[in-house]
Amino acid sequence: MPPLLQINNVTMAYGGGLLSSDPPFIALDSFNLDLYESPARITTVAGESGSGKTTLANLILGFAQPTEGRILYKGIDLAQMDRTQRLAYRKEVQAIFQDPYDVFNPFYRVQHTFNLVMRRFALAQSKADARVLIEEALNVVGLRGEEILEKYPHQLSGGQRQRVMVARAYLLRPRLIVADEPVSAVDASLRAMILDIMLRLRDEHQISFLYITHDLSTAYQIGDDMVVLFQGITAETGDTAELIEAPKHPYVQELINSIPVPDPKDKWDTAIRLPSEESMRTKEAAGCRFYLRCPQRMDRCLKTQPALIPIDGDRSVACFLYEQ
Repeated sequence: MPPLLQINNVTMAYGGGLLSSDPPFIALDSFNLDLYESPARITTVAGESGSGKTTLANLILGFAQPTEGRILYKGIDLAQMDRTQRLAYRKEVQAIFQDPYDVFNPFYRVQHTFNLVMRRFALAQSKADARVLIEEALNVVGLRGEEILEKYPHQLSGGQRQRVMVARAYLLRPRLIVADEPVSAVDASLRAMILDIMLRLRDEHQISFLYITHDLSTAYQIGDDMVVLFQGITAETGDTAELIEAPKHPYVQELINSIPVPDPKDKWDTAIRLPSEESMRTKEAAGCRFYLRCPQRMDRCLKTQPALIPIDGDRSVACFLYEQ
């Protein structure tokens, strides 16, 4: 079965060109990923701020065009889609964002958000049919229309706004939802609720997720597969539990070890001591992006960025330590 979504050698660069003396800044470098329609899975893309996660989401959602490489949906290049194909893509690939308040128009009631979707994609033949579909979508996320549809966005809590966004996405019965930090702006109890909704949408409705996060604990809770980005490159990929429990790449090991131990006797060192890495993130830089921080660096690491090397099962690591 061919992939539902294929990301082939995608690079995204900013700046440079004739009007700038600075080399292009590489936000995402030669990224590859295949997402399949069945079985539905939650694929996590993790990394610290500035690693390229949101750039990847914007490329998939069509908000930007890659500098190099292609993104294909059901075998069709996003850049080559006609109007009908793009409308189908918009329907089948939905998004949930970090701050749902930015998505709402504050001058309209919540009902307006659903009405726009209904009209744009012609989901119902009558107002009565539309209300049934909206109510069903709200029930999936634990809300009721009579409680929220006539309210304005500012009258809802952050958790309610986020669940409305999930319901709006579910209304279209998508095949894939790109969830960009969907739980970072809510408290712990609502975080658990939204993560549980994502799991139910995967298991009961066969909706796959590309879950973008910097939070490894939530990635461990719900992720099936995981991709770890560092400074725009893919450091390691594989099964989420295996990757977090036994990381291979020196950066991923550092990332996992940086999680503070919940022990009041063990004082957490909050001092930040990081060398500048931006010099390693231009088109001219050929070496490993993690070179300046890597405790196991070698001379060759400064000359060439390692490609992903397959190791156990589906695991791959971009590190010369794992070459045969």
